[in-house]
Amino acid sequence: MRTPLYHEHLAAGARMTDYHGWELPAQYGGILSEHAAVRQRAGIFDVSHMGEILVSGTGALGFLQILLTHDVRRLETKPWVYSPMCGTDGGTVDDVIVCRYDGGFLLCVNAANTEKDFSWIRQNAPSDVTVENISERFAQIAVQGPDAFTLLEKADLSAVLLQSNTGYTGERGCELYVAPGDAPKLWRELTAAGAVPCGLGARDLLRTEAGLPLYGHELSEDISPLEAGLGRFVCFDKGDFIGRDALLRLRDSPSRRRLIGLTMQGRAIPRPGYAVLGDGIPCGAVTSGGVAPALGCNVAMAFVTSEAERYTIVIRGKEEPAVLAELPFYRRRK
Repeated sequence: MRTPLYHEHLAAGARMTDYHGWELPAQYGGILSEHAAVRQRAGIFDVSHMGEILVSGTGALGFLQILLTHDVRRLETKPWVYSPMCGTDGGTVDDVIVCRYDGGFLLCVNAANTEKDFSWIRQNAPSDVTVENISERFAQIAVQGPDAFTLLEKADLSAVLLQSNTGYTGERGCELYVAPGDAPKLWRELTAAGAVPCGLGARDLLRTEAGLPLYGHELSEDISPLEAGLGRFVCFDKGDFIGRDALLRLRDSPSRRRLIGLTMQGRAIPRPGYAVLGDGIPCGAVTSGGVAPALGCNVAMAFVTSEAERYTIVIRGKEEPAVLAELPFYRRRK
């Protein structure tokens, strides 16, 4: 599958790759230069592969309160709400962003999960709620970095249907929702204004530095939001919701696994799946890892089942020392 910006990527010399069935740019001029552009100025990303599901009807708000772990009533004062969406066993079906749209509520979901999410939401929806997959109505462009909003002032945003001040890099920025036919013109205007095109490689470095979960790594149907360090998005006091009982049991369990951050003491690069040892005993595995250019070191996120004084990661058969670090690794300057 191709996004409406496919030919813009080719014109900019992007190296394309398959991402869950989508042809997306892996990089343009280089992952490190793209990373630096976002941290220092502004980068632009094609996120048109993300899915959009509209939930509407008289019972929509009440249904979302049951469907999602966060309190959707926060939309009374906030334009967007982030929330995990759990199964009855507390595992994460997906993590979504929700806003009010077209008389209902728009859920932005992970691209690889769009059909699964659509089926899950329809399966649980009551008769007074309508669920529609309207992904074909949108393209998405993310502008991220310290200069993001200054740069937006130089572009014609009249075609923008929705603007969310969200992102996946740890920097200031926004995500612009436009009709697919309007995306190429807006992309060209933003790059002409100074936004540097960035691919999946830079995006992954940025989100790892920012300690942001990636579905399939730090979140999955076998991983709860509590284990992933997202407890602040689980509102037990709002009333019943799908997975609440299982999450309450997990919350009170002293033996649950937890997500930690590790910084490498040497130059070895940790990768997903590498074993983590605590005080010499296997205790977990890396979920995401790699270089952290903004920090000048290599980092990893990992699930562990026990605390330790000394951690190592097994890389090519050798135990490489690592130090426990607070997540996120990188915090943007306010």
